[in-house]
Amino acid sequence: MKVKILTMLGDIVVRLYDETPIHRDNFVKLATEGYYDGTLFHRVIKDFMIQGGDPSSVGAPPGKMLGAGGPGYTLEAEIRQGLYHKRGALAAARLGDDANPERRSSGSQFYIVWGKVYTENQLQQFARQLRMQRVQETFNVLAATHRAQIMQMRRDRDRGGLQELQEKLAAEAERRVGSVALSDEQLRLYSTMGGTPHLDGQYTVFGEVEEGLDIVEMIQGTATGRGDRPLDDIEMRMVVME
Repeated sequence: MKVKILTMLGDIVVRLYDETPIHRDNFVKLATEGYYDGTLFHRVIKDFMIQGGDPSSVGAPPGKMLGAGGPGYTLEAEIRQGLYHKRGALAAARLGDDANPERRSSGSQFYIVWGKVYTENQLQQFARQLRMQRVQETFNVLAATHRAQIMQMRRDRDRGGLQELQEKLAAEAERRVGSVALSDEQLRLYSTMGGTPHLDGQYTVFGEVEEGLDIVEMIQGTATGRGDRPLDDIEMRMVVME
């Protein structure tokens, strides 16, 4: 299934993945209903991505903060191995993990990746940093479940007990995270096409640009103001092709 995103700068054709049927069908439904027509690419970050799909962006006056709108529902995450944030990937926006631990997607907001091209050394370093980050996040979650015990040890000034518990939780966090390495495919994509590898496994990728990557490049390079909103509005409408 393909959808054409028409803008004043040119058209972008995206192919939707069958591996993510919930997001595919929802995107087609909204596009068919004209939901996206007149909405803006309301958030643009150079060398990163372009984001749209907020219904409150239709006719929004200059300077209005955008990005909170949607159809009133979210979608179950469809984070699939092998669907990466390569340049041109189409993915669903969402709230952060603190408010959205299930990583459910926005019902309408999406982004198209631009990103950067990395060297293999940069990617290997990134994988090491990513593992450290995930270990720390896992440790924080584990520590939160032991909050009462930790507070009591602090009141009792039980430094030995605190140290022992910390080491135990750190070891458990290391075990749960395990090895973090980029696949050969990720290394190839991000060292040739480019993209945003740090988003892999965090957001649902449900399609990719087949035509009009040059239009994505133009949009991601546009001048922006407050809230990363383009200074000159970039409206869209969509046509389902097949």
